[in-house]
Amino acid sequence: MTDTTNRTDVYDKKIFTPSLLFSDLGYLISHGRAIGRAMKNPEVGRDFIGKIMMVVTAINGCTYCTWFHAKQAVEGGMSQEEMQSMFDLQFEASATEHELPGLLYAQHYAETNRQPDPDMTARLNDFYGETTARDVMLMIRVIFFGNLLGNTFDAFPARLKGQKAPGSNALFELLFWIATAWLMLPTKWLMREKKGDDPDQPAPATGPVSSARIASRRPSAHPPGRG
Repeated sequence: MTDTTNRTDVYDKKIFTPSLLFSDLGYLISHGRAIGRAMKNPEVGRDFIGKIMMVVTAINGCTYCTWFHAKQAVEGGMSQEEMQSMFDLQFEASATEHELPGLLYAQHYAETNRQPDPDMTARLNDFYGETTARDVMLMIRVIFFGNLLGNTFDAFPARLKGQKAPGSNALFELLFWIATAWLMLPTKWLMREKKGDDPDQPAPATGPVSSARIASRRPSAHPPGRG
């Protein structure tokens, strides 16, 4: 396998392939009601969902999602320090006991490119119970789709600058860019207008998440906040 590390002619962010795009679209559409229920689950809550999305985005490096979720976090009252800890993957000090296993799993899921260790998934279920664990995983899938959407939109312009995504092709990237420009170009414009409010780019992962880090956590004796 060719090592693409530090190569300036490679667009090395995760992007869609045609088959992955249609597979993910089908998954989200078929799970639409479940996603709606997950977003109303008080065991998850708005703040927890936002943190999950920031952690996954930090791994996948979507510029648009970074800007959007940083903006949402600030508007929701999150401190600059806590927000940065999410993007830097240094969230263990600021996350609650209830949130930490889900955030560690989200990081692991993104680091392994959607191939989590079965033991990690089992521990997630043991900690939260089947329903809430499923809802956490649904939120991870939702933001993963958003990350790849943003990254794939940028793949064609990157190709024009000489940075090609391994395993991709120009025709698919162009068609994807055309199909999503109505959404992404206004977002890009808003980002430029508010450039002074943008957070730093997501930091690289600090290392693989071990299942022991989840195993060491125990459910809080008190119910989680209603977010």
